[in-house]
Amino acid sequence: MSSPTTFSTTADVAADSFAGELRLATAEDWDASVNHRFVDELFDGTLSDEVLARYLVQDYQFFDAFVAMLGACVATTDSKPARLRFSAQLGMLAADEDGYFQQSFAELGVPASDVTSPELAGPTEEFIAQMWEVARSRDYADLLVVLVIAEWLYLDWGQRDLPLPEAAKHRGWIDLHRGEDFRAWTQFLIDELNRVAPPLESDDGARLSARWKRVVAIERAFFDAAYASSYFD
Repeated sequence: MSSPTTFSTTADVAADSFAGELRLATAEDWDASVNHRFVDELFDGTLSDEVLARYLVQDYQFFDAFVAMLGACVATTDSKPARLRFSAQLGMLAADEDGYFQQSFAELGVPASDVTSPELAGPTEEFIAQMWEVARSRDYADLLVVLVIAEWLYLDWGQRDLPLPEAAKHRGWIDLHRGEDFRAWTQFLIDELNRVAPPLESDDGARLSARWKRVVAIERAFFDAAYASSYFD
């Protein structure tokens, strides 16, 4: 018997698994995000400070809700090893990712008020709403759907086999979303989702599928928003 198709470029995922089927079902929005102009210019080192600052300010607004989702996973998983893995990731976020944001905001001259209380773009508001909804639901599979998308999609673009740009403000954002540690973290999330997910044809499976499709569409819109003449068009 032949082995199942896998997405081997970034993570090992069988095409007929829960995550694999949903990844294939959202290929148009997923691939448009992974191959977005923003990613091209980030790797080229040609991304403008204006676009990068706009993007990072909006992305930083996810931080609190993302931490809450990880905390909810600690509380709801049925696996002790998984609980420890989520706890370790919380520490990494506080040390590495927040440090990149603060250094980049300083270099880009972003006012403190824009960091702490910016006006939110539409996709940012939608994504934050999705994150808080699953965090408060205490539904482990629902939490994993959002986490898998947030990390796997970024791993897909972060693992491009291209030279890295020289500027720390560009290279640092790529470095956070590539490498063996980030790949292992993403693989863990995918494996956990496939472990606990209900059958796709069930009512719960359909609910999670709807969440997946909505969140992937929001990811694409989030990249687009960085180039809008106004966030709020």
